[in-house]
Amino acid sequence: MLLLCFAVVLLAAVLVSALAHRTILSTAALFLLAGFLLGEDTTGVLHLEADTPIVAQLAELALFAVLFTDGMRVGWPDLRSAWRLPGRALGWGLPLTLLVTAVLAHYVAGLDWPEALLIGAILAPTDPVFAAALVGNDKVPARLRHLLNVESGVNDGLALPFVVVLLAVAAGSDDLHLGELATELAVGLAIGVLVPLAAIALERTRWFAASAAYAPLNGVAIGLLVLALAKATHGNLFLAAFAAGITVATFGPRERAAFEHFGENVAELLKLAALLVFGALISVEFLDDISWTGWVFAVLAIVVARPIALWISFLRSGLSMREQAAAMWFGPKGFASVVYGLLVLESGIAAGDEVFHLVALTIVLSILAHSSTDVVVARAFDESREVPNWHGTLHRIRRAARSGTLPGQRTGRDRAEPVAAPTGDDADDGQASAK
Repeated sequence: MLLLCFAVVLLAAVLVSALAHRTILSTAALFLLAGFLLGEDTTGVLHLEADTPIVAQLAELALFAVLFTDGMRVGWPDLRSAWRLPGRALGWGLPLTLLVTAVLAHYVAGLDWPEALLIGAILAPTDPVFAAALVGNDKVPARLRHLLNVESGVNDGLALPFVVVLLAVAAGSDDLHLGELATELAVGLAIGVLVPLAAIALERTRWFAASAAYAPLNGVAIGLLVLALAKATHGNLFLAAFAAGITVATFGPRERAAFEHFGENVAELLKLAALLVFGALISVEFLDDISWTGWVFAVLAIVVARPIALWISFLRSGLSMREQAAAMWFGPKGFASVVYGLLVLESGIAAGDEVFHLVALTIVLSILAHSSTDVVVARAFDESREVPNWHGTLHRIRRAARSGTLPGQRTGRDRAEPVAAPTGDDADDGQASAK
């Protein structure tokens, strides 16, 4: 039934995708809403609970694919070529967003500090998919598009160690094994770097070469090998995925180009499927379980945390106020936050259910708010839609008045003169011509 529902919603999303690109309609919101309507506590079409195995498996696979393709967008050469603004957003904006969100979670939602910091780490990453009209619009300044694209591509991976460590801290001192955690992260990083390097080196030998038809599958093979080895060795899957994507982008530009469009489509399919499943976990009863302070926290996490963090980060950066406002607003809570929230729910920590409720509510509000305003904000950067230059028009009117001719008024040479009726020989010529 899940496959049938996904196929129907996917077809509907494809049919309205052109309209969604021009309006406030969002395909991400469509999958989220469809999951909500089809969920166990709404219509009961989909029988899914948070502890259903397919929920965790699909979320894990989707996040792996997303982090792998995100890493491919931001190889080291790309970061070095334009690091200043993304560096501010990542070096200052990400930790400040985490801290401001944690303060709000502690003082507004009433969470203890370990859980408050954990929810700050979960909600810190952003996702450009929910603001696609802004990131993909050529009318928007290139540096702003690059800033949002690089930031959202990197911050999922940067937030991951914070989530893992804080989740272990929230679980209690008995479950906190920093040595095992460090080993898991180190193994994941090593697999993510060494496997792509070996695969790229093999392809460049004289014995091996990928045909044009199979070239896109090279990235798939690398990703699957990284996934399988990370699971077999208990390395961190998500850090391995992100490191593998960056390694391919840095050392295999040919492999990156061949895989790019195919990989993004695969990641998008998995992401939309996970959003459908995530929406099915939300219901009216689920939302009723959240106190009014939780609703206040969710709103403040969207409209206060990131704006404050980026306002501080971009002081004296050279960005215009319009660009800063767009960057501060477009911090949609990304797909990584969905999966990190599910990880918290599976962890069994005491406040796991409360944290998941707050994370889920914030993500839902973010998807609805950000994916429905991206087109509107993108149009604000369209210079062709701005107010006409009345000063220039007035100057032309004055100059024309001094010459005795106003705009739209014809001169003597332009006016139609009465034509005399032909007489004599002229009349004969005219008749001859008419014949």
